[in-house]
Amino acid sequence: MKEVLETIIKNLVDNKDEVEIKEVEGEKNIIFEVKVSEEDMGKVIGRQGKIAQSIRTVMKAVANRKDKKVTVEFIG
Repeated sequence: MKEVLETIIKNLVDNKDEVEIKEVEGEKNIIFEVKVSEEDMGKVIGRQGKIAQSIRTVMKAVANRKDKKVTVEFIG
C-alpha cells in the first residue's frame, strides 16, 4: 500500500527527493504520514483539500481489500 501512495504523491510534486512517507501500522489500522517540501504542499492538498481527499479515498479503497483502515496525514 505504501508503494501506491508513494507513486501518487511523487507524480504530483516537483521535488520528488523530498517525499517522505512514514508508515505506522496497528492491528487493524495503518497511518501514513506524508511529508513533502513546502513548495509542494499546495499541490498535494489542492484547492479546498480536494486532491488530499481524493488520495485518502483511493487509499481507503486499497486498504479495504486487506480488511484494514487507513489514515493519510499530510505534514508540512
